[in-house]
Amino acid sequence: MSADAKPSPDVNGVTPDDVLDPRKALVPATVRVNEQRVTRGFWPKMRRVASKIPFAADALSLWWCARDPETPTAAKGMMFAALAYFVLPTDAIPDVLPAIGFTDDAAVIAALIAIVGKNLKSRHKDAAQAFLSKLSSDD
Repeated sequence: MSADAKPSPDVNGVTPDDVLDPRKALVPATVRVNEQRVTRGFWPKMRRVASKIPFAADALSLWWCARDPETPTAAKGMMFAALAYFVLPTDAIPDVLPAIGFTDDAAVIAALIAIVGKNLKSRHKDAAQAFLSKLSSDD
């Protein structure tokens, strides 16, 4: 999705600025937009960059935790917001910059884990490790 893309009318008038506004991260319409963005973009981006980023296991754990029906709604909203930031091609430090491109994404993921980490269960972490193991064996 480009930086100029407009949300579809079915998101109740949520603008791109609203999606990135942390004060609105838990507004239901914003959560839906973030979940849709993450659902479309997470796996393609993760397959491209998993071997290049040291926080891949953390991002994957958050993905499985956010998709878990037992995870509290507020925690899911924050997880989808952080994962949407990771998926977005335009962020504070563009991901195409060598060495520093993912530092902002790593900071967002680390901060989120500090806040909602108690929701990350061993099954989420195990699923992340299994995916990374499978990915490295496919190479």
